[in-house]
Amino acid sequence: MAKLTKNAHNEQEGKETVEFFKDLDREALNTERFLEKYSKQLGIVFGVLVLGVLGFFAYKQFIVAPQNAEAMKSFLAAQKNLTNGKDKEALGGNSAANPGFIGTANEYSSTSVGKLSAYNAGLLKFKEGKFQEAYDLLDKVSSDNKTVMAMKYGAMADAKSGLNKNDEALQLLDKAASASDDPYTSYYFTRKAGILALGLKKNADAKKYFSTINEKYQDYDNGMSDSYIEMTKYY
Repeated sequence: MAKLTKNAHNEQEGKETVEFFKDLDREALNTERFLEKYSKQLGIVFGVLVLGVLGFFAYKQFIVAPQNAEAMKSFLAAQKNLTNGKDKEALGGNSAANPGFIGTANEYSSTSVGKLSAYNAGLLKFKEGKFQEAYDLLDKVSSDNKTVMAMKYGAMADAKSGLNKNDEALQLLDKAASASDDPYTSYYFTRKAGILALGLKKNADAKKYFSTINEKYQDYDNGMSDSYIEMTKYY
């Protein structure tokens, strides 16, 4: 009896296996018919995908790469003038022959070199006392580098202070202090924010900044924050 049961069991398994492969055959046939029916549409879709991929690589190879190379040449020429103390030539922007940082920033705004040029141009405009122009240039800067972004916000804060908009400057210093993972950069802008808050008689904000220095950045401060915290009580 047990043998019969076993044979019946094996026979059932065999039927299930046959049915399973029949299902696979039917599925394969359905897929084949689907491909036959929609071969034209699928070909178009595939062609579009291939063109998209090729277009992306062509864009990177023939547009972005040459732009970056040209931007770098323009940037280095401006940087050389800056190193030689020729601020006006470094700033440029007055002729195609000498684009300088401004021309590079405008012409290659989508490149990382163009954004760095906008930062340098902003600093030079600040040096000239043209604070709004400096702010507008710095506002164009973007980077994946957190320290660069902290420096951007800090320079924008200086431009706002030059425009006597110190409340806005304080907000930007707050952003600068929290933008970077570098401890010294964070300390520097936290301290700067605390001093400005103290000057604006925003003593609670000033105490917050100097207390943060006490908690996180004592290695850079040499105990100076304690004196500033005391000043918030009487100043």
